[in-house]
Amino acid sequence: MRVVRDGDASPDDRRRRRVGGPAAALVVLALTAGTLAACGDNGAAFWRRSDSAAANQCPRPQSITGPEFNAQEAGLRLLRREAFRGDFFAQLELGSRYAAIRATDKNIEDPIESAVWTGLALANDEGYAPINRVNRGGWGGFRSGSRYDDCRAWERHVAYQRLDRQLAQMTIDEQAAVRDRMIYVLSTQDAEGFRTLARLHDVLYGPYGEPSDNREAREAIGRSNGNSAGQGRGGYYSAAALFPRNDVDAYLYNYLATQTGDVGSYVLLKDFERSSPNRSRYGAFVEAKARQWVPPFEFYPNDAPASGVPFSDESRPRGDAYEYALGRMTELPFIHVGRALRYLGVTETVASAPNDLSARQIQSLEAMLGHDMESRLSYLEMVRAIQLAAVNGSSEAQLVLAVMYSEGIGVPTDYARAFHWYSQADKQGSPEAKFAISTYFALGVAGVADQDKAEAVASRIDSALAGFGPSASRLQAVLSQVSRSQRR
Repeated sequence: MRVVRDGDASPDDRRRRRVGGPAAALVVLALTAGTLAACGDNGAAFWRRSDSAAANQCPRPQSITGPEFNAQEAGLRLLRREAFRGDFFAQLELGSRYAAIRATDKNIEDPIESAVWTGLALANDEGYAPINRVNRGGWGGFRSGSRYDDCRAWERHVAYQRLDRQLAQMTIDEQAAVRDRMIYVLSTQDAEGFRTLARLHDVLYGPYGEPSDNREAREAIGRSNGNSAGQGRGGYYSAAALFPRNDVDAYLYNYLATQTGDVGSYVLLKDFERSSPNRSRYGAFVEAKARQWVPPFEFYPNDAPASGVPFSDESRPRGDAYEYALGRMTELPFIHVGRALRYLGVTETVASAPNDLSARQIQSLEAMLGHDMESRLSYLEMVRAIQLAAVNGSSEAQLVLAVMYSEGIGVPTDYARAFHWYSQADKQGSPEAKFAISTYFALGVAGVADQDKAEAVASRIDSALAGFGPSASRLQAVLSQVSRSQRR
């Protein structure tokens, strides 16, 4: 074998050796840096080089992760309470509980409920907003991710995978149920929730309202950093397509956020209008649509899997308007609550006062609602009793609930929801509801029921024929006026 010394090598050989050595070293350094800085969201995502989920996920308190088979209902209620209040990790935990990842959760397995809370966790800005990032400079301003930022990125990565698998196996109706429940939960969070809904429908954001350059968002739509759509690998298309993107719905939810009185939402609405030449044109249309908007549910559907653990609605009154309306429940004759309780089978007779109810009967209602067993009927539980009876088909409860929304008793004034429940009671033949609807059309409620005198008279005639006294007397007055005008 011939050994070639520098002196014997040709000029070309010496040039290749001088260039190749440093170049190879630079390549090795670049690959090493790329491995360490597999960035997500402008930060190092060290979890991408590890296969250990336990090492990458964020830690959980023992009270949440410990075995709770015998106290499952209490544990779920605690998690739901925090999840309704926007706790990112409680939402993640509920998603995994209902997915039955642990063997002890098989009895509460429910893919729809799991998808709801996993989706809400993805839409929660607590999961992607940077907390502890530091710009160390050098290498183009490299940002190192803290462990907290990094483990949240891992959790969102896994959540996207789980949600995509679940939605891909669902029917269109089941996917609609997931979407409707998410809309309801976010609608209970006032301006913050409506702003999140606006981002979910806005094409300028990621699939779940995160910044469009968020790594998990780009991964979900099959786009990697630096590539155009369709050129990346993967993509969680079922998860990314849950909420349709359109300017009208994005505008609508931004507008609803401003209606809560939140000043910041108004600034965002104006920014939304200026973000595209076409968006400001939707103003009048969206304003009319917003007046008719009602959430998908009166309260969270209290369905339950085979375990019998109900899906409790843990939303709580938020803001002065809710608190004030709830305090007015004393103005509603308790007999209406008593009739609702009898309709629900809680009591055999109609209770005319709270003291007529036994502790066991109150506990029965609390069990239906998934509330803590306190044996004390709260104002909120009185409202829920009427709502639950209305949802289950009581025309009397539907009529009472409509009046409550009209007058702001127990619930904030909402003419769109009042008209909805008047209409539901009317479908069951309630003459009082028919009369109320005639009043809506007689006076005209902007955006809810346009003024229509002919429809008003027709509804009052139907109400009078059904035997409703006030309507009959008003009809006689109308007919007498018509008779006098004819005699003239």
